[in-house]
Amino acid sequence: MSGHSKWNNIKRKKEKTDGAKAKIFTKMAREIVVAVKEGGGGDPSSNSRLRDAIAKAKAANVPNDNIERAIKRAAEAKGEDYETILYEGYGPNGVAMIVETMTDNRNRTAANMRHYFDKFGGNLGTSGCVSFLFNQKGVLVLEAEGLDEEKVMEDCFEAGAEDFDMGEEYIEITTAPADLSAVREAMEGMGYKFESFEVAYLPTTETAVEGEDNMKNMTRLLDSLDEDDDVQEVWHNLANEDALDR
Repeated sequence: MSGHSKWNNIKRKKEKTDGAKAKIFTKMAREIVVAVKEGGGGDPSSNSRLRDAIAKAKAANVPNDNIERAIKRAAEAKGEDYETILYEGYGPNGVAMIVETMTDNRNRTAANMRHYFDKFGGNLGTSGCVSFLFNQKGVLVLEAEGLDEEKVMEDCFEAGAEDFDMGEEYIEITTAPADLSAVREAMEGMGYKFESFEVAYLPTTETAVEGEDNMKNMTRLLDSLDEDDDVQEVWHNLANEDALDR
């Protein structure tokens, strides 16, 4: 799950990835299938979307055999047809949330999203109801250990990044959404290895959840979304994220 730019959230996301490999592999395979079908075929040299999907899968430790099977299945037009759908709404205490799904059955996914929000004190809204509270950016994350701040900053701007932020454990680089792939490939060519990278919705304002019951519901809502195979990413503007009971 993705909140906004917080090093402990990145660490938690990595820990959850390590503990739920099967779900992560399923989600990465869907991204590869969609990249092949919508990005221009199964050759990553001519399909930048597929190159990004493969790199993202490898960063999540998806085996090469799984990646190759997903590409072959999509190239041969086998398996399900997936579509990407964004859902917007409010969690407990009015926390703004955007949920990116990739589904072969929009009726099932819509029903599940409404169920999760209703059950845990939220409200699923219409398209555009919260997206104005976020800026869409490319986000790349590096482990900070052993890296020189000035050198990384110089390299990321040379590669075309917009901004750079160094924390104690992680370095976050932001780009225009359309520049994410080019910046990633340029910096990988310089020898950098990214922990994660994605086009993300970064909040422009934050909302705190108050009360133990509301925080429990927020935790359960995020966990339910995390466990749903149709959900690829979740972004929110929760201010007191450290208080989540996860």
